[in-house]
Amino acid sequence: MEHCVIKSMNTKKILPLPFAFICNIALAYIILMLCRFIFLAVNYELYADALATNSFEDLLRGSLLFDTAAVCYLNIPYILALLLPLHYKECRFTQGLTRILYTIGVAVGVVANFADCVYVPFTGRRSTWSVFGEFSNEGNIAKIIGVELFNHWYLTLGAIIIIWAAYKLYRPAKGYEKNRLVNYYVTRVAMLLVVAPLLIVGIRGGAGKHVRPITISNANQYVNSPTEAVIVLNTPFSMIRTINKTPFKEVKYYSQSELENIYSSVHTPANDSAFIAKNVVVFILESFGKDYIGAFNPDREGASLTPFLDSLITESRTYAYSYGNGRKSIDGMPSALSSIPMFVEPFFLTPASLNSVSGIAGELAKKGYNTAFFHGAPNGSMGFQAFARATGYQKYYGLNEYNSAKNDDGNDDFDGTWAIWDEPFFEYYAATMDTIKEPFVTTMFSASSHHPFRIPEKYQAIIPEGELPIHKCVTYTDKALRSFFEKAKKSEWFKNTLFVITADHINQTNDERYKTAAGSFEVPVIFYSPDRGEPFAPGVDSCTIAQQIDIMPTVLQSLNYDKEFIAFGQNLITTPAEKSFAVNYNNNIYQYFKGEYMLLFDGGKAVALYNIRKDKLLKDNLVEKLPAIVQPMEKELKAIVQDYMHRMLNNKLVTE
Repeated sequence: MEHCVIKSMNTKKILPLPFAFICNIALAYIILMLCRFIFLAVNYELYADALATNSFEDLLRGSLLFDTAAVCYLNIPYILALLLPLHYKECRFTQGLTRILYTIGVAVGVVANFADCVYVPFTGRRSTWSVFGEFSNEGNIAKIIGVELFNHWYLTLGAIIIIWAAYKLYRPAKGYEKNRLVNYYVTRVAMLLVVAPLLIVGIRGGAGKHVRPITISNANQYVNSPTEAVIVLNTPFSMIRTINKTPFKEVKYYSQSELENIYSSVHTPANDSAFIAKNVVVFILESFGKDYIGAFNPDREGASLTPFLDSLITESRTYAYSYGNGRKSIDGMPSALSSIPMFVEPFFLTPASLNSVSGIAGELAKKGYNTAFFHGAPNGSMGFQAFARATGYQKYYGLNEYNSAKNDDGNDDFDGTWAIWDEPFFEYYAATMDTIKEPFVTTMFSASSHHPFRIPEKYQAIIPEGELPIHKCVTYTDKALRSFFEKAKKSEWFKNTLFVITADHINQTNDERYKTAAGSFEVPVIFYSPDRGEPFAPGVDSCTIAQQIDIMPTVLQSLNYDKEFIAFGQNLITTPAEKSFAVNYNNNIYQYFKGEYMLLFDGGKAVALYNIRKDKLLKDNLVEKLPAIVQPMEKELKAIVQDYMHRMLNNKLVTE
């Protein structure tokens, strides 16, 4: 194997494998950060205020997070070529090939970032994979690129210099040496065992069960506005993470005038009554489907899992027919707080997550409200912090803030998997609101009623197991909710507060009704006002259909909010029961609820119709039998989908 030994390379540039690898990866980091500095220099006027008002620490942390993922993605070919333990490959040719693969990865990153130096000012966001589709029908694309390369010659020259420097500064690693075969394989295998997990962690954006692989929407966590997310993002990451992800496509069922006559997501104030500066508290209870709430299942035998919530419902306005707009936690938050349903893909995971977007917090902030979001998981978990910040929540209280307030860096109240136990975190929530100046809007996203379905040790002998593992967790969270209200009632802000309680989605069930296409979306929508007056006088509305995306417009209507806003739901106060609806998306099928019926639509035609009040298990498909019901429902659903897709694709989730 002597012919495979490297003999003619400059041995002064050859480093031991670990050092060569570290040097090259560090160089890749430096180049990506340099691209960011050049991007900001070229577009300084656009982002000068953002650089001045955002936290430097947040910008740096966010930049390193996304650069790490990009470095990992771009260098996978180089890493495999370098570390693959096969001594036969160690010759001048493969050394040269490894160098070329590394340089190609750098070149892709540089070219993509430099292209966005020019393109971002027009789009307001980093390019995603869809950019290739945008220009796929351009017959003169080569000419356009050529003109832009000439017009921005300094970027072209800069890219060439950086790529050339990467090639020259690349450090080769020592290859196979005669009579040291064992050492070669030990070194390569050891490096693979170290680098492979680090590569996975880098691509995911962190380690641990609570970490969901980062997407472009996570950039909102590190900036004050979605329009500033381009600072911490890099274009290679944005493009790679959106490959083959085209959830939103423009549809043209109707002309614009026809569409406006059928449906509009623009909400305009209907009266000139004085604004009511009432506090708003929104609870999004993890997995709290209606299946677990005794008040919604009066015929069920045995003790209720939710005795406190049952009692609160008797003092609240709630709905016999209420639905979620998604099936995941990351669907529940946009639905309940920004009136954005989940269509095709979770909003968090799509390029549209970088659109300008508002919500209850963002709208009420315009009226001088203080806004805060609470979630007891590690900060940044599930992308909640990013979305909260993007939609107008000024403060975020997570695991870090809880531990800081408790002077406890050992996480004594941490459940060991996801978050702080609900009971102590709910008490912390109530106590913290005592320090927030009124009027305020706050949101609590609970965590304990979640897999692996554990409860604190002190309640193991008190709370029964239940028929399903989640049942004891639901009872525990209900107890935590009782503790919250007992504490909150002693606070001065309590009587001047509207409480909204919903769930993100349903979870385990042993009831056939809640396993159907309709039942699997049934979540509570509860409005509790301590004064028990209109528009939320106690009672169960069995005529109106409610959904999570109705929460935002309903809350704003109840306060006589006087500004125009975008919401895909309807306000439940002035909307007649016969015009109320719910919509969700289930396995590539749109589901539309209105009156007694649920219509299933595949994007082209109606495929099913069920009477959800008489046929709770959805056994009788009426789509061929009741065309007079199908046609108007399909017409309305098409209008909603068309408006949704248009607004997502054209960054129109806020009013002009």
